Amino acid sequence: RIWSIAKAFDLGMSVEDVHLLTKIDGWFLAKLHHIHRLRASLGGMDAAELGRSAPLLREAKRCGFADRQIARDLATRPCEGAGATEDGIRQLRKRLGISPVVKQIDTLAAEFPAETNYLYLTYSGVEHDVDLADSRAESG
Repeated sequence: RIWSIAKAFDLGMSVEDVHLLTKIDGWFLAKLHHIHRLRASLGGMDAAELGRSAPLLREAKRCGFADRQIARDLATRPCEGAGATEDGIRQLRKRLGISPVVKQIDTLAAEFPAETNYLYLTYSGVEHDVDLADSRAESG
């Protein structure tokens, strides 16, 4: 079903049109449509243009696009050879300062100090929840 929704967006159907046909919640469809528009934006530019559009790259990462997927979705211009690679996108992302942050899940709802850290990486944050310098020193 997900591929049918993507095809519907490719054909120009709106979120409301897809909702009326599928009865899938409009909130969820709006999220999918945003991802669809991001992918279309990536397809309209090459790696050099993406390098001048840090906000687009940051948003693609926030929405879950892998570096490999971004490289694949970028337009390949015949005059520029083979196009972008996964490693090239990773290097571009690092040069632009786009990297994930470490967030911590508070499993005890701050009632008691947590004895076990549940950590995850995300591009949705701006700062780490834990001090990474301490963890590197302890593990080294």
